Amino acid sequence: MAAEREAGALGEKCLAPCRRGRWSAEAIRRGMLLYAVTDRAWLRGRTLAACVAQAVAGGTTFVQLREKDAPAKERRALALELKALCEELGVPFVIDDDVELAREVRADGVHVGQEDTSCARARALLGPDAIVGVSAQTVDEAVAAWRAGADYLGVGALHPTPTKPDAVDVTYDELRRICAAVPIPVVGIGGVDASTAHELAGTGVAGGAVVSAIFAADDCEAAARGLRASLEAALPDAVRA
Repeated sequence: MAAEREAGALGEKCLAPCRRGRWSAEAIRRGMLLYAVTDRAWLRGRTLAACVAQAVAGGTTFVQLREKDAPAKERRALALELKALCEELGVPFVIDDDVELAREVRADGVHVGQEDTSCARARALLGPDAIVGVSAQTVDEAVAAWRAGADYLGVGALHPTPTKPDAVDVTYDELRRICAAVPIPVVGIGGVDASTAHELAGTGVAGGAVVSAIFAADDCEAAARGLRASLEAALPDAVRA
């Protein structure tokens, strides 16, 4: 609890957006445009590193390792591999929920949900240089996350998705309210693909987060390129940020 209070006090002194290690607030915001969340279930024998490299070549701007079902040893190996790859390719790399693993491999940060490690706890454990993202479905959750030190929000699910069938749906009106309520970037998630990206226009989001739209594709690079083009067309303000 002391660590969380310390993190909260730090957050009150310098509420995000602000610099996190080598990533400026502007770089974090730009990274939201095409945010890729991994899921090896879609890879059909391909390696995760190869698919991530292809995705970044196609325009992916941010990578999250989300492999909850992988054994700890395997997840650590993946984290080390992707951390090195993303560093080489120049995109931010965070790990879903596992704050200890993020600290161990020196990832750029972590993404936590409402039922995972708290944002304040993640900030306390990882320090002021880490990127901390938080999932939110309401304005109250969004504001609380920002005040606890979050650098960005993942908001959804915007559409039904097989990746998280138990996710709470978020309407586009609520998405707009969330974006208006906080100064940190918001990325929309849940059913975002080349055919739905246009629906993000006018919401205030900085980009879209995708899983199967990239990793289930036969050609991850081509899929990412198409998504990037669709998101740039829908979100011209995010592109200029």
